[in-house]
Amino acid sequence: MATTQTRRILILAKTYPSPSSKYSETSCVAGIDENGRPIRLYPVPFRLISNEQQFRKWQWITVRIQKAPKDHRPESNKLFVDTIERDPEPISTKNNWSARRDQLSRLPAYSDFEQLELERQKKKATLGILRPASIKRLTITPVSDPNWTEAELQKLLKYQQQVGLFDDTDEKAIRTLRKLPFDFHYEYECNSASLGLAEYRHKIVDWEVGALFWRCFDTYGINWEKQFRDKIEIELPTKDLMFLMGTIHRFPDKWLIVSLIYPPRELPKPITLDLFD
Repeated sequence: MATTQTRRILILAKTYPSPSSKYSETSCVAGIDENGRPIRLYPVPFRLISNEQQFRKWQWITVRIQKAPKDHRPESNKLFVDTIERDPEPISTKNNWSARRDQLSRLPAYSDFEQLELERQKKKATLGILRPASIKRLTITPVSDPNWTEAELQKLLKYQQQVGLFDDTDEKAIRTLRKLPFDFHYEYECNSASLGLAEYRHKIVDWEVGALFWRCFDTYGINWEKQFRDKIEIELPTKDLMFLMGTIHRFPDKWLIVSLIYPPRELPKPITLDLFD
């Protein structure tokens, strides 16, 4: 049996949950440890764990982990949910995200998706920061079936029969996970050394994006799309937008945008003139 270890991990990504036969529903969580190494935690039945153990993006957690036995991606680890301890608050956004930028600077960042894919091929890297040159458009595509299948629904309801993973008081408060009726993709450009400007398209699975869709839909009904696009297609690209990219376990050459990271753009440093030079 693989050994376990306790690690401090800064959370940078939580994907929108999906049905799970073993855990009812799960999310993929990713971040970096104290040494700046990328790490993936899966499966995380996030909505079903106690409030005291739920954590946010940009929050440090301390948790016992073990190399995932059936997931050969080097960053992938199983976590022991009952060992999660979280810092009181997420890292501050003060001073133009200076504390958060310090943490991001420890991760290699790529200016072209082609570079990231080469890292996967050469070094088996399956997590990485990508800085697109520009966002071309957001595409919104209806899914083939907006409803869960009967098998998926049974998985989602399984938590009602589970005992000991979460508090009885939490069960009634947890609504059945809603399936996203649309897929969201960014079409974007990168500065490619071989191609000049190269265009790519990747699906966004960031939980925040799914939650934003439901807020817009619940608030604006059939007019949800304008409000959603205003945020994802217009506002975020004005910031220093980065993607945390990750691969799919079953399809190791397929990449997803698992998290959108969007600090404000850094202000240009003032130019000082020496009048006596």
